[in-house]
Amino acid sequence: MKDIKVIAFDADDTLWVNEPYFRETEEKFAELLEDYLPEEDINKELLKVEIDNISIYGYGIKGFMLSMIETVSNITNNTADIALVNKIIALGKEMLNKPVEVLDGVEKILKDLNGDYRIVMATKGDLLDQERKLIKSGLEKHFHHIEVMSDKKTSDYKKLLKHLDCAPENFLMVGNSVKSDIIPVLEIGGKAIHVPFHTTWSHEEVNGSLAKYNYLEVENISEIIKFLK
Repeated sequence: MKDIKVIAFDADDTLWVNEPYFRETEEKFAELLEDYLPEEDINKELLKVEIDNISIYGYGIKGFMLSMIETVSNITNNTADIALVNKIIALGKEMLNKPVEVLDGVEKILKDLNGDYRIVMATKGDLLDQERKLIKSGLEKHFHHIEVMSDKKTSDYKKLLKHLDCAPENFLMVGNSVKSDIIPVLEIGGKAIHVPFHTTWSHEEVNGSLAKYNYLEVENISEIIKFLK
């Protein structure tokens, strides 16, 4: 990877913990509706509503809150007490106020790479929430550029590279999602390193073979340096 000039890092579940908070809230949400449906059915309905709403709300906690409220309406046939809605709002605010837990090895690798590469944070989600987490994490000082994207498709990465004035062959993406961080970057001619996280949102899972995609995978983010130096 001697041609790499720009290294972009995903944020949620690559730099800091995120997905477990959603799973924890889903469990609490299912408990609120346990008189109506089994947990598995509630989760299926919530996921369906979330996916349907991505094009409207985008990604993030606020969209998740609205999807939970809509799911309550669907499951209870519009008969839910307003107190239930208030409990969902409280769950969302609890998520927004969670501490930011930086993952092992992250700060060191950012320090080690800075100076030799342009370091970028490229994530999707709610702008205000991602800015909040970045500031709380203390990692802001390591990045030359912060990009909060509405999505991570090939067209979004092309826009990012144009903005960075970076050719695809000089770009490396590091992230935990094969669907969002790896495949689109490879498809535009960039390079990618996958850092798996133990919990993945089902919407980010990839169906089918990945054999045609040429990318590296490491257990810990600190290992990427051996492919660069």
